[in-house]
Amino acid sequence: MARELIVYADGGSRGNPGVAGYGAVVIDAATGDLLAERAEPLGIASNNVAEYRGLIAGLMAAAQIDPRARIEARLDSKLVVEQMSGTWKIKHEDMRRLALDVRDVVHGINVSGGRVEYVWVPRADNAQADRLSNIAMDGETVFVDHWRDDGDMLPAPVQQPDNGKVAGQGTDAGTEQTWTDGVQERGVAQAMGTGVGVRHGRGTVTRLVLVRHGVTPFTEEGRL
Repeated sequence: MARELIVYADGGSRGNPGVAGYGAVVIDAATGDLLAERAEPLGIASNNVAEYRGLIAGLMAAAQIDPRARIEARLDSKLVVEQMSGTWKIKHEDMRRLALDVRDVVHGINVSGGRVEYVWVPRADNAQADRLSNIAMDGETVFVDHWRDDGDMLPAPVQQPDNGKVAGQGTDAGTEQTWTDGVQERGVAQAMGTGVGVRHGRGTVTRLVLVRHGVTPFTEEGRL
């Protein structure tokens, strides 16, 4: 039976557009265990951009845990849920680009045997991701994988789509990139690379805190 994961994702912008950031968590549906946390400041961006970026980060974190899982992505943004479910059209060019990034991640999950479903939830039910998005808007980056501290919870291999290696893979000889790396290269998981967390012995979580001030070429506005 496929593993079931729940992704809670959120994004915010103080000023809209203004100082923005996203937050996301991954929960084991069977046990309720918190498996991963993500938060990242985005410089100056809109609320909708931040919501999409939170979804992308959450899905990528879930895919790194188990790309074959059944993933339920829960957001309090009706716009993102309806657009990604195919109910609403995506008219804004910036949103189209971010939606393509989401679909790239979902495609990799589907190829690996998993699936993704989008569910709208009230803001009160999205408190963990909301808390992280506010931490991000305050300037912190959070990248924690609690699941890696348990020796019995090993990462599942991520399969590549049928189209093979992603473009622009200038890696060392003998190193292959996966579809998740391709999305990261386009700026989806900035400053985090492909190595998920750092483990210094059993029971230790590494928390990365990066502070960024203002708009840089790597913020959402600069990228789009």
